[in-house]
Formats: sequence, C-alpha cells, structure tokens
Amino acid sequence: MPRPEFLSNQNTTSSLKSILASVPVPDKNRSWLRRFLAFAGPGYMIAVGYMDPGNWATDLQGGASAGYKLLSVIGLSSLIAMLLQALAARLGIVTGKDLAQMCRAFFPPIINIPLWLGCELAIIACDLAEVIGTAVALKLLFGLSLVTGSLLSIGDALVILFLMKRGFRYLEAFVIGLLTIIAICFGIQIIAAKPLFSGVIQGFVPHLDIITTPDLLYIAIGIVGATVMPHNLYLHSSIVQTRAFEQNPTGKREALRWASWDSCIALFLALFINAAILIVAAAAFHTTGHQDVAEIEDAFRLLSPLLGLGLASTLFAVALLAAGTNSTVTGTLAGQIVMEGFLQLRLPHWARRLLTRLLAVTPVIAVTILFGDSAVGRLLLFSQVVLSLQLPMAVIPLVLFVSRKSVMGEFVISKNTQVISWIVAAVLTILNIKLIYDFCV
Repeated sequence: MPRPEFLSNQNTTSSLKSILASVPVPDKNRSWLRRFLAFAGPGYMIAVGYMDPGNWATDLQGGASAGYKLLSVIGLSSLIAMLLQALAARLGIVTGKDLAQMCRAFFPPIINIPLWLGCELAIIACDLAEVIGTAVALKLLFGLSLVTGSLLSIGDALVILFLMKRGFRYLEAFVIGLLTIIAICFGIQIIAAKPLFSGVIQGFVPHLDIITTPDLLYIAIGIVGATVMPHNLYLHSSIVQTRAFEQNPTGKREALRWASWDSCIALFLALFINAAILIVAAAAFHTTGHQDVAEIEDAFRLLSPLLGLGLASTLFAVALLAAGTNSTVTGTLAGQIVMEGFLQLRLPHWARRLLTRLLAVTPVIAVTILFGDSAVGRLLLFSQVVLSLQLPMAVIPLVLFVSRKSVMGEFVISKNTQVISWIVAAVLTILNIKLIYDFCV
C-alpha cells in the first residue's frame, strides 16, 4: 500500500466540511474532565445505530423465546462493536480521512463501485427500519395508519437541517436527549417487570446450547447482525474529525484516548438498552406462556396487562419513536459521508435526506397497501439481511487499513489487536453468510 505521504497528496475534500474541526478543545491547562467532555458526543451518535428498530425485533424475539439466555450474545456483540468503532475512530483521527475516502484512495474502481453500492443499500435498509419503527410507534401512540406514519417520517429532515445549521453540538445534544428518554423508558419497564436477578446474571454467561440449538442459533445470529451496523464505521471515522485537536502525534494520541472512552461509554448505554429490551421481553412474555411474541405491535399490546403497569405499553412506544427519530440523524450523516467519500459528489443535506427517506418510505407504503400491515414485519427482517450482507464489506477494509504501518505510521494497531480484529471480521462474515442462507432457504 502507498506510504502516508500519499494521503496528503490526494485530491480529496473532507466530508461534511462545514463541521470539520468545528468543536473547540480546551487547552491542556484545563481539567481532564473538561477535555473529555469536549470530545464526548460522536460515540453517542454511533450508539444510536446499535439500538434502532431492527435491534428491537431481534431482542424481543430473543427474550420471548429463550428468556435471558441470549443476553450473552448481546454482551459479545457490544464488545465487538466497541472494538470496531475504536478502529474506525483511530482511522479518522490519524489519517484525517474517513473510511469511504480511504477506500477511494487505495482501491481501484472495480472494488470501490461495489463497496459504494453496497453501503448505499445498507443505509437505505437501515432507513427502512427507521421508517417502519417510526410508523409503528405513531400507529401505537396515535392510531395513525402505517402509510400516514411513513409519510410523516419524511418531516424529520426539517429537524436535522435546523440542528445542523445551529452547529454539530446541537445535533449531538438532540441525540443524547432522545437516548436518555429511551433509557428512562426501559429503566421504568425493568422495574415493573421485576426480572429474576440470578437469571439475568446467568444470561450473560455463554451457553453451549445457543450453538447446538438451531432456533437459538438463528436468533443469536440475527442479534449480532442487527447490532453491528456497517454504516456506523464510515460515520464514526468522519465525525471524530469534528474536534479541533492538535494535528501532531501528541494531539492525535490524546484524541484517540478520549474518543475511545467516548464510544465505549456510549456503547455501554446501547448495551443496557438492548439488554433491557430482551430482559423485559423475557420477564413479560417468556415466563407467561407468550414465547411466540416476535412483533413490536404484539409486544405493545401485551406489555401493560402482563406487567400490571398501565404506562408500560406507552413507554414502550415512546422509546420506539425516539429510537426511530434518532436513527434518522445518523443515517443522514452516514449517507452524506459515503456519497462524498466514494464519489466526491456533494449534495445539499436536504436533498440527500429526502432522497434516502423516499427510497425507504416507498417500499413500506407499497408493501402495506399490497399485503397489509402484517407484512411490514417481514420487510423489517429483510432490511436486517441487507445490512448483514454489507457488514463484511465495511469491516474488512477497515481492519486492512488500521493494520498497515504504511497508512497509520506509529499509530498502527498492535499484532495482538490485528489478530483479534481479523478473527472478528472472519466470524462476522461467517455468521452473516449463514443468516442470509437461512433467510433464503
């Protein structure tokens, strides 16, 4: 691969140029807390992708059918996510390029074009899940039809445009606020569910029968596939560059440390929310003879009577609406980064947002009209399969770049980290191939 000087000579422009180095970093005389808070934010933008409506479907199914047993899969998925997001942040901070730009710089068009098309499909698939989640939440809360809810979801573009004009910190604050709402909603539901504490603890211990039982293995692979989002790797490698850190080895080293803490803490929050969905499903459905609950609407209908808390179903729908809205923000940014990085094609934010959302809304409306509301759940599952197909196409280039000293210089990852990263890439590839195979047959 080319030497580091090659990067600085590329005729590329930074993605999301208007927010590049837009967040000031306090000088070294300030406290460590002030400096950490200056770097905190991108991790929470990333965490959104790990708790979108696609995760809800797999977590609900896992808790209802297997109780607490699949908590270990959520824990393992979160550890994998922490590793991959740390690698993405490292790539962006050290090279000053995001993953899409790096692919364009190093790979020929015959590789880049499929990578770009695959990533665009993944973003549309993710947006599809967000449209479905938002539409279902609006239906549950206000009785709106799925078609009406899908059309209303287009309006979130106005919110994003408004926040982007105010500054990137406002966008981060909006995301963190919605994440807080989700966490509070599920915190209350966990208290109401009164889960068996010993069962929860044992659930985080891996069970051999997860692998040996086909039904459990299928759900487990679905949880992994729905948790690790490919577009998050492109997104994280770009938005860590919003911090105005010193462009020297010392400044980059500090930025790496704080960015890693930021993403790990945020992903622990995502772990809590995903685990909370599964725990509530296990306590409410698995132990009460409702092991077949797999649809979001079924869970909404049963939660309040089974938990004995009138607000339980409403809190569930509010959290779902917050999750769908939040995921929209990151999907928009990721789409812009991918298009600019691979094609050097810059679209206005409103045009990119409208294009992606229309491509996601159209199949939801068409499926609803042609096959009814019940078919939307299968569409949600299909979106997760598309994401699974794209995941190796993002993970493998990422690990390849951060493992090369010619690219990363002194910041190249250690040999041990390289081995672990390639093992993770191989496992994710195998699991996602199996998920796609199971879906097709």
